[in-house]
Amino acid sequence: MNTDFFGPSAERNSWFGGLNAGVKLVVAGVLVLAAILIQDPVTAAIIFGLELLGFIAVGFRPVNLLARSWPILIAVLTTGWSVAILVNKTGAVLLDFGLNTITEGSLAAAFSMMIRSLAMILPTFAFVLSTDPTDLGDSLAQTFHLPACFVLAALAALRLVGILFGEWNTLGQARRARGLGAGQGPLGRIKTGAGQAFALMVQAIRRGSRLAVTMEARGFGTGKCSWARVPAYSRRDAYVAVAAAVIVACAYGVSLGLGTLRFLWQ
Repeated sequence: MNTDFFGPSAERNSWFGGLNAGVKLVVAGVLVLAAILIQDPVTAAIIFGLELLGFIAVGFRPVNLLARSWPILIAVLTTGWSVAILVNKTGAVLLDFGLNTITEGSLAAAFSMMIRSLAMILPTFAFVLSTDPTDLGDSLAQTFHLPACFVLAALAALRLVGILFGEWNTLGQARRARGLGAGQGPLGRIKTGAGQAFALMVQAIRRGSRLAVTMEARGFGTGKCSWARVPAYSRRDAYVAVAAAVIVACAYGVSLGLGTLRFLWQ
């Protein structure tokens, strides 16, 4: 993952990007929760399919969005493979590896896990890529009335995430310029990576300490905060909120009608 995920992007200028940040957070949370609560592949597939149609309708290109997150897609595929190998085997045997097998039941469980993961990834990335952290902070503080200190600390942390990725690359280049890590085997690379991670942690602690002192010097947390911008709402926010509810209702309703709906606790 690179810093482009946390910087300005075309998604912030899209129709979806112009929505209120708090509304987008609620919509993404509802869709993710709906995918977490179920375990059957039919409901997960319906949620994911409707999400794709919905995001295309609001100006997103979901295929490109998921392609940008290819490391996570690889993790989804490997997780599905692990589930197919490890879960209880039910149904007819599809593949026999001698020591292990893949059956119809284990394959269905793997597909359900992968499609549920995609149904959670898509709204999460759409929210992250289309939302300015400052807009999110304004909405959390003024709409959801969360404590100002918490909101400002979260906003500062989110702003610094991109800097951490940049510093990681800088540290790596500095070490390579000094001849560290060149020609090493796997164990040597792990040792070099651990040292680089420790250096990054030290820099992060120092930057956090300086930021805390700076915020305290400017009066943060000493009284009631005033806000320069007031979050705005429009009919589009209501449309998207209703659309998220319709997606969940349709997915659960169709699956219930087919008799395939299964929750995690069932």
